[in-house]
Amino acid sequence: MAMENFRLKVFRIVAEKLNFREAAEALLLTQPAVTLQIKALEEELSIRLFDRSGNRIVLTEAGGRLLKHATQLAAIAQAAEQDLATLSGVESGELHIGASTTIAQYFLPKLVGEFGRMNPRASLSVVSGNTLQVVDALLKGSIPLALVEGPVLRRGVRTELFLADEIVMILPAQHEWIGHSVSLDQLATEAMIFREQGSGTRRVVETALRKAKVPLKKLRIAMELDSTEAIKAAVEAGLGVGFVSARAVQKELKLGTLQIGLVEGLRICRKFSIIRLPGPQPCGLAGAFLQYLRGIRDRSTNR
Repeated sequence: MAMENFRLKVFRIVAEKLNFREAAEALLLTQPAVTLQIKALEEELSIRLFDRSGNRIVLTEAGGRLLKHATQLAAIAQAAEQDLATLSGVESGELHIGASTTIAQYFLPKLVGEFGRMNPRASLSVVSGNTLQVVDALLKGSIPLALVEGPVLRRGVRTELFLADEIVMILPAQHEWIGHSVSLDQLATEAMIFREQGSGTRRVVETALRKAKVPLKKLRIAMELDSTEAIKAAVEAGLGVGFVSARAVQKELKLGTLQIGLVEGLRICRKFSIIRLPGPQPCGLAGAFLQYLRGIRDRSTNR
C-alpha cells in the first residue's frame, strides 16, 4: 500500500531530478504519463510549478514551496506505513533503490514488479543514472543499495556479484558487416557511438578493447550519448555502430531494425553488481530486497 499521494509523488521526483525523462525512469512510467500528472497538478492548484525552457525545467517559487511540503508528507506516510507494519510482521513502506541506466530500463522493472507482488504493502522507487551517479547517491545516503554494471572500485562501497551480462556490437539493418566477422583493425574504419564518460557500459567496452590491443585513440567516436535508447536510435538511423547490453536489443532484433555484429577475438562479458555501504546488512524493506536479489543470483548460479 502506498500512502503517499501519487500525484504529489510524481511532482516530488520530477522536482528532485529536474528532468522528465529521468523522473519517468525512476517512477517506471512513460514520460507522457509524468507530464500529464504534472499538468493535472498545476491545473488542480491553479499555479505553475515549473518553468520550462526547451529541454530544461526549473522550479518556480510555488514549486519550491510545494516540494518542501511534499517531502515532509512522503516521510510522514513512510513512517506511518512502517509503524503499522510492525503489527502484522509484513514488510511495507517505501524503498528507494539505485540502478545504473541499462539495468533500470531493461532489467529492473521485472524485478520490482515481482518483489511488489510478494510485498503488496511495499512501494519501490528507482534512482537511476550512470554508474558514477548511482555510486554518489549511495555514498550520500540517498539510497541503501543499488544495482550497477560491473564492479565498483570505490572506497566506502561494498560490492557483491549479481548476474552475468554480455555487451554486443549493434549494426543498422543494412550494413556491410552483417553476416560475417570483422577484424579488430576494421573497427577504426566505422563511426562509433559510445555511452558518455562515467557510464559502466563504456568503461567495460573500453577495458575489453584495450585488452584486445585496440588503440582507443584510433577509433572514430562520432557521438557520446547518455542512454542505451539513444544509442539504439542513432544506430538505427545509420549514424554508426555501437555497443550495448544484449538484454537491451531483443525487441529490435525481432523486428529486424538492428543486427548483431561480430568482431574476431572480441567478446565482452561483465557482471551486474549489488552495491551498498559497508557495515551490517540492511534491515526492513531494504534487507528484504537484498535477500530477494541474492535469491535470484543463487537460482541463476545453480541452473
